[in-house]
Amino acid sequence: MLPRLLLAWAKLASTGQLGGFPTPPTRRASPKARKVDMDKSNTLADRNLLNDAVDGENREHQMGVWEAAKRYPWACFWAFIMCFTIVMESFDMFLNTNFVALKHFSKTYGVQTGPDSWAIPTRWQSALFQAGQCGAFVGVYLAGPITNRIGYRWTTLLGLVLMNATIFVSFFANSLTLLVVGQALEGVPWGFFIANSPAYASEIVPLPLRAACTATLQMSWSIGSIIVAGATYAYNGLDNQWSWRVPLALQWIFPTPLMILIFLAPESPWWLIRRGRKEEALRSIKLLGAKTEEQAQQSLAMIERTVKIEEEQMGGSPTLLDLVKGTDRRRTIITCLVYASQNFAGNLIANQATYFFEQAGIASDKAFQLNLITTSLQLVANIASWFLTSWFRRRTVFLWATATNVLFLFILGIVATVPQNSKTNYAQACLGVIISFVYAGAQGPISYTIISETSSVRLRALSTAVGRSAYYVTEIPMIYLASRMLNTTGWDLAGKCGYVWGGTATVTWVLAYFFLPELKNRSYREADILFRRKVDARKFKSTVIGVEEDK
Repeated sequence: MLPRLLLAWAKLASTGQLGGFPTPPTRRASPKARKVDMDKSNTLADRNLLNDAVDGENREHQMGVWEAAKRYPWACFWAFIMCFTIVMESFDMFLNTNFVALKHFSKTYGVQTGPDSWAIPTRWQSALFQAGQCGAFVGVYLAGPITNRIGYRWTTLLGLVLMNATIFVSFFANSLTLLVVGQALEGVPWGFFIANSPAYASEIVPLPLRAACTATLQMSWSIGSIIVAGATYAYNGLDNQWSWRVPLALQWIFPTPLMILIFLAPESPWWLIRRGRKEEALRSIKLLGAKTEEQAQQSLAMIERTVKIEEEQMGGSPTLLDLVKGTDRRRTIITCLVYASQNFAGNLIANQATYFFEQAGIASDKAFQLNLITTSLQLVANIASWFLTSWFRRRTVFLWATATNVLFLFILGIVATVPQNSKTNYAQACLGVIISFVYAGAQGPISYTIISETSSVRLRALSTAVGRSAYYVTEIPMIYLASRMLNTTGWDLAGKCGYVWGGTATVTWVLAYFFLPELKNRSYREADILFRRKVDARKFKSTVIGVEEDK
């Protein structure tokens, strides 16, 4: 289904029916565009290499999305496979949030709160939700150095082996303590997957397809949540331990098939060039879809040019300290802020949807049904995001999506404040569905695109890892706050949490307005130049970069 949908999206976008942006044959400044006069760099003494690099970059700019999808189907496929590893983090995270809503799980490990009701104490809810993120925090910091040394493929394979092993701890756990330990161990390979997926996907596909292919990360989240919603709904009626152990066992369906596919995938040619393995990089470019030797050589030259410029202007082997030096500091801050913003725009309502629906006054069975509907709608929204990212620019999508959810979050708070009845309960549930739909169709997918495009090629593995760690640093206290707001043994705010998330989303919008640059239709060389020139974020779109400029 994915290839058909991707090709349909690409065809519509390239013909202009979706307002896509097919690039003209040459990059000319519009009358209002701001031109910055800079001397051409002598970085590349090899004129033939420079000519090939210019031709390769122009060819990517000239391709429409439909043409790119037809030329590079294998690049799209391998990008999707790498992004699909995120389904395991999504699966386990949503599984834990559904456990607290399973009646037998609460009865076994919780405390009695009424004649026929039990609840997992807030501290254990927070521990279950946070353990995996704590493990992933460790994993993302391990992923950067490991990836720089052995590559995206072997790092991901290592993570899949670890994933297979750590599932055993959670499956055989007989206490909340051991279950928390199991989640923390599973989190380490999650860190590998989330650090590598957006970077790898953005490096192997041509420029017109970067947004759609990196946006499939959000689709993987939705696929994982759909499987969890279906499994927990199916086993919710069981009054024994298998109501949660069977869903835990379902995690084993992912790692082994993915190990086989990732083993067969080509390594990123950008990583290979950074390691000086030119012949292997050329072979990867051909495997990813280059039709002729000339096209392959031009793509190789384009990569070599960008990597060489970065090495000469920024240094040799990358380290974590490089992320806070020079213009890379600004890029790191943007990456961290965009990742962290995912926790501040109401997304945590979607992550705890079943429990939120129950706290909003919806019966348990209907809450699980609503969760299944919500996750299915999120998948639809993810597919719609392919069209959205072709129609509008990154900054535009991010700002409007955040503003939309700010509005709905405050409406949610108001609905929860008025006297409650069955109508207000369903209104809160519907608003929760709408908020998760908007996030899954716009802010969530576009965040991964922005993250993958913002960092320099040289520091990409480290930058995506540190950016994701910012996500976990903010998510861990936010999960505790979300649990405290919803739990009947905590503040029991239900939909009134909309006021809190509406406030944090407003702060996110303000920061994005002033600091988020526009990188749609920009090559990695152009992005490097824009950051080195310290162009204002709101002027990235209008600044013109010549194809032979290196600084």
